[in-house]
Amino acid sequence: MAFVKKEFYHVLRDKRTLLILFGMPVMQILIFGFALSNEVKNTKILVVDNAKDVSSGKIISEIAASKYFQLEQITSDDKQIEPAFKKGIIHVAIVIPANFNHDLMHLNKAQIQIIADASDPNLATTLTNYLSAIIQDYQSRLNKTFSVPFQIIPDIRMLYNPQLKGAPNFVPGVMALVLMLVCVLMTAISIVKEKETGTMEILLVSPFKPVLVILAKAVPYLLLSLINLASILLLSVYVLGVPVNGSLLLLFAESTLFIITCLTLGIFISIKTNTQQAAMLVSLMGMLLPTVLFSGFMFPIENMPVPLQIISNIVPSKWFYIIVKSIMIKGVGFSIIWKETLILAGIMLVLFLLSLKSFKIRMQ
Repeated sequence: MAFVKKEFYHVLRDKRTLLILFGMPVMQILIFGFALSNEVKNTKILVVDNAKDVSSGKIISEIAASKYFQLEQITSDDKQIEPAFKKGIIHVAIVIPANFNHDLMHLNKAQIQIIADASDPNLATTLTNYLSAIIQDYQSRLNKTFSVPFQIIPDIRMLYNPQLKGAPNFVPGVMALVLMLVCVLMTAISIVKEKETGTMEILLVSPFKPVLVILAKAVPYLLLSLINLASILLLSVYVLGVPVNGSLLLLFAESTLFIITCLTLGIFISIKTNTQQAAMLVSLMGMLLPTVLFSGFMFPIENMPVPLQIISNIVPSKWFYIIVKSIMIKGVGFSIIWKETLILAGIMLVLFLLSLKSFKIRMQ
């Protein structure tokens, strides 16, 4: 009993142990409970209403009232659809043709076009099913009101991935996940390894400046990561059949920026930890979960509560995933992804400055 009492005192004194025992389960339940959801909510939709009649107004009202959709814009200009998809503003659009109500009442049938971003095939299928159900519900109410049966035919069009293959969504996400884990893990143990082996003293008494030590640690892993990137792209194109529709040079430049960001993050972890085991644990657990949960690769960020959406903005893999999917699948240029590039560069700069400031030139 004395030893049991002693162990209780030991656990209660250790704040880190208490955090693992009680804090981690609570955080995991909250995060996974909100993030891991197959339900799609608050998806932004563009409506092109060429009819502007009673029937089109009622359908738009039902879409707006649905928890699954958030009306981004109602317009009569079809040319606004493609730029909105390329910029990632919307995931689905609906086009109501002119004379929609007239065709429905006089011909007893009318057509509505549904256009979805199929670079994420699961999301596209879910959204088109939701819209089809809303249209079907409106059609059923009309048939109950009038004796003549009406028919509204949805014309579904899948952009960027008409065959609804899984690879176009899978490849950009895996690129972000693999590069994040490998780059962070490789550099996370670089400086801390010097501490453990005792060679850090030699580096500190050398004429090297701290910034040169950090750069020297990162350069070899940068070159190795670029080779790793090339192999991933070759497998994606020639084995999985995912084309690079945009500029290959731009894709390599953006990937290099992401790799440098990950290497800088790994160096920061290496500076802050004292053992290789701790560095590896922080790298694996600290990077794997945020990349899977908050990059938009596995679960739509729009489904999450606002606090989690805000947290996702500091996860570098989220922005890289958007960039890679935009270049590879949508074929866009730098003019579309400059915002994401700027944010990724800002994260890299902040991490580098934090690493430089945290680097100690004395062991004690």
